[in-house]
Amino acid sequence: MQVRTSLPLEKEPCVLALGNFDGVHLGHRRLLEHGFEQAIRLGVGLDVLIFEPHPLKVLFPERGVKLLSTTQERLLYLEEIGVRTVYLLPFTIEMANTSPEQFVEKILLPIGVIHVVVGFNYSFGAQGKGDPELIQALGLKYGFKASVLQAQTMDGRVISSSSIRKALLQGDVKLASTLLGHLPCLRGTVVHGEERGRQLGYPTANLLTSEDFLIPKRGVYAVWSSIDGKRVLGMMNIGMKPTFHEMYDTVVEVHFLDFDGDLYDREITVFIEDRLRDERKFDGVNELLTQLERDCANTKNVFQQGV
Repeated sequence: MQVRTSLPLEKEPCVLALGNFDGVHLGHRRLLEHGFEQAIRLGVGLDVLIFEPHPLKVLFPERGVKLLSTTQERLLYLEEIGVRTVYLLPFTIEMANTSPEQFVEKILLPIGVIHVVVGFNYSFGAQGKGDPELIQALGLKYGFKASVLQAQTMDGRVISSSSIRKALLQGDVKLASTLLGHLPCLRGTVVHGEERGRQLGYPTANLLTSEDFLIPKRGVYAVWSSIDGKRVLGMMNIGMKPTFHEMYDTVVEVHFLDFDGDLYDREITVFIEDRLRDERKFDGVNELLTQLERDCANTKNVFQQGV
């Protein structure tokens, strides 16, 4: 798969899927499947156009939108699906002020679109004035067709990035996984922490994550990670260490089971299998250790049940 950060010098006929594809959830995958169907029918490749950073971060920074996936993760998913080219174009204030028709003339036509695929709520152009109906009308004017996919649902629930974010903030990992079609994950660099876990016999990898990305609800989770090619199980705590601190920044720390190695300064991805319990304050170290033993046992049970 090619990744381009600028428009091509020569247009190449394609079906183009438009969207941010945060999380590449099941709704996105249905849109991409439809794009593939059109590409096969027309005998061309399927390309994807994504703006970076997320337009909402440029247009409405005060909203503090948190993302489900890194750009790298999205690209990996799109490559697995079989996308030919991803245009990863910078989203700037100048781009935000481009009219819908200029967007078609300056972006879509130079890429070589002969068919565009968008979701029902896709917007483009200055102030989001461009909608799916307009892109279909502009397609008639400029010689390409446009497919608009309606909202994808599961058990009466709309599949969307916002609904998945809401599920994770409520600690509902199972629902988030169902809507995503894959496990939610956290990516970060292992940094030094207080090393209290090591003193207690439960050494943890403290994960420094990007502030752009969503952290699920505080609590303890059953997780796994691929370390040196091996799947390693663990339990992850997201919280403020209330047993030891009155006030503390929210931290992400993972105790890996059956692992003894140095992970400092390494970037790892942690896949979240299930949520075990809420964060709580314990009456001393002994009570905490008793609970950690239970958490270890519960973590193993989660994975044994999944076998």
